[in-house]
Amino acid sequence: MKQNEKRRILIVEDDAHIAEGLKLNLTLQGYEAAIADSGTEGLRMWKEWNPNLIVLDIMLPGLDGISVLRHIRLRDERLPVLILSAKGAPDDRIKGFSCGVDDYLAKPFNLAEFMLRVERLLTRSLWGHEPSVVGASAPAEVNRYAFGDNTIDFTTMTAQTRQGMLHLTEQEVRLLKLFIANRGKPLTRKTLLEVGWGYTGITTTRTVDIFLVRLRKYFEEDPQSPVYFRSLRSIGYLFDHP
Repeated sequence: MKQNEKRRILIVEDDAHIAEGLKLNLTLQGYEAAIADSGTEGLRMWKEWNPNLIVLDIMLPGLDGISVLRHIRLRDERLPVLILSAKGAPDDRIKGFSCGVDDYLAKPFNLAEFMLRVERLLTRSLWGHEPSVVGASAPAEVNRYAFGDNTIDFTTMTAQTRQGMLHLTEQEVRLLKLFIANRGKPLTRKTLLEVGWGYTGITTTRTVDIFLVRLRKYFEEDPQSPVYFRSLRSIGYLFDHP
């Protein structure tokens, strides 16, 4: 069996001409390809279609590509992601790699080079390559994390706290991973919504605040005077742990 046989590739691209061209060429090479024309649609298809690789634009309507990437990395650190974007400056590439992208190709691009990069990423994924990171300061493949008197087990979705053993929801785990990956760095409510929830119109900043109240209740000795999950006026929140 060829390595590219039946491999699924999700193209998250709002330029219909580029998206259809990529889909056609990938299909001709034996891949199964699908298109999402927005960041929100890309996240939905990623969850439902279970692709083997994602080709991701940065400038997308609604949810931008970097937010899509960071959201994916909270749940899957091994899925190959190739950014294909007109934003090809060094700072843009650095930002993409710091958020966990596996490869980065700037537009305009050479189709033959694109196909080779796709083949390389899919081949490497079969070898069980090293996981990407969630952010610049993220630890690789965190399964357990301890701070203060708290220990979080991401595998079992449980936490040992002063209150005893707690069972965490999927959303709580996702937010905790986001905070830990960016510890010491301010996170705006907008970032928390886009990365933590894959922002939708029905999700509000009030939702973020409610979840932070819950996390403080779980992990702070005094939830009214938080040490770890701190509020930053007019900005958002900060997870403070060395």
